Amino acid sequence: MNRFNLYIFGLLPICYLLQSCSFPSDPQESQVARKPNLIHIFADDLGYGDLGCFGASDIRTPNLDAMATAGMKFTDFYSAAHICSPSRYALMTGRYPQRIGLAGVFFPESFTGIPAEEYTMAEMLQSAGYATGIVGKWHLGHQHAFLPLQNGFDEYFGIPYSNDMESVVYLSGNEPVDFHVDQHYLTQAYTQKALDFIDRHAEAPFFLYFAHNMPHVPLYASPEFEGRSERGLYGDVVEELDWSVGEILAKLESLGLLENTLVVFSSDNGPWLVMKEHGGSAGELREGKQYTFDGGMKVPTIAMWQGTIEANSTHSGIATQMDWFPTMAQLAGLELPDSIAVDGRDLTNVLKGTGDRAEDEMLFFDGMKVEGFRKGDWKVKMPYKGFSGAKWKEPVASHDTLLVNVSTDPGETQNLLSEHREKALELIEQMNQAVENLGALPKPMTIRTKADNSHYEFLERRIQTP
Repeated sequence: MNRFNLYIFGLLPICYLLQSCSFPSDPQESQVARKPNLIHIFADDLGYGDLGCFGASDIRTPNLDAMATAGMKFTDFYSAAHICSPSRYALMTGRYPQRIGLAGVFFPESFTGIPAEEYTMAEMLQSAGYATGIVGKWHLGHQHAFLPLQNGFDEYFGIPYSNDMESVVYLSGNEPVDFHVDQHYLTQAYTQKALDFIDRHAEAPFFLYFAHNMPHVPLYASPEFEGRSERGLYGDVVEELDWSVGEILAKLESLGLLENTLVVFSSDNGPWLVMKEHGGSAGELREGKQYTFDGGMKVPTIAMWQGTIEANSTHSGIATQMDWFPTMAQLAGLELPDSIAVDGRDLTNVLKGTGDRAEDEMLFFDGMKVEGFRKGDWKVKMPYKGFSGAKWKEPVASHDTLLVNVSTDPGETQNLLSEHREKALELIEQMNQAVENLGALPKPMTIRTKADNSHYEFLERRIQTP
């Protein structure tokens, strides 16, 4: 049983865990600086309030809590979108998804996907000599041209879209290998594939994109984890994700790679609150998935790199999923081509504790429409007509222009527009300028040729009979 598993069961205190993670380096390797390994672990629909280190008291996440203690916790980290596909595009390219008109989620019947001309994180790292692998959910198009192997990855195993969609299938590379996926063992299967990738590439720099389908509905946990948490099946699923993180960290420890590996854990967007007990918690934040309130786009994020990131550190400034693209370029010793418009900002100085992010602002898009803007502690949201009447989206009341200070009001409950009208006008002007700086945006990409609710009816049946 590895140390991270021992910690789960309370047999080792965290101080021993942190003190025991020092390993002698290979003398030959110490003479030549090796590029760091890069691992990005991505949960699906995990809420800001679903981890112990972010305030959850009814879900046990000892490995992620230990990871936060050993590394850096980001308190104000944003996804670039409040739904799956656009957020994943932003991570892979460092760009707002509106730049290609990606305003929705790809479905099994979609004939579109990530454009071939896009320069992905995997293609970038491939060019620097990295072995590149993805395990899990892709969701940037499942037609051949859009799959991971055509976009910079050497290896792929996983489900190409969300686990609630029709015809759930495992792909290995470009080929389907299992049409009867037992999702009770999904997290276990993914974890074994991820561990195998690390084992096979331990001697050379590697990039592993580990994109879980969980805790997106429908929820499944293995028998070992069913009934363990105090928050029902959702909590069981998150506790199994935490186990998976422990397995990854333990593998790096056993191979002596903790000092040369950046491990990031995050979520693609906020929790799907309309799913009630099958959805997560946004904690103190307002709303969840499908909304541009912070509950929909601020996500729990942790970065660990032993010996480089200061233990038990916190970054409270704005950071985004798009930032990992230029950050990983910097860590790999690459210069990004001038021809690529990148919206993310390099976080290397933040990780090393030597500086701040270059900018402290963020645009909030709903589809192709900009709905808000944050600069420093202030956030402005444009008038919203409200939403109600659909089973797949939480109803939200209409509101006029909102101005909030998220440092003192993380729940976005106090509209300070009347007291700080000039600040609101200033932010709106800056927001419009930021959108203009993106250039002419295309029309929304065609996602489905027929828009209907059949998918959500299918989803409702899957939730009722998992």
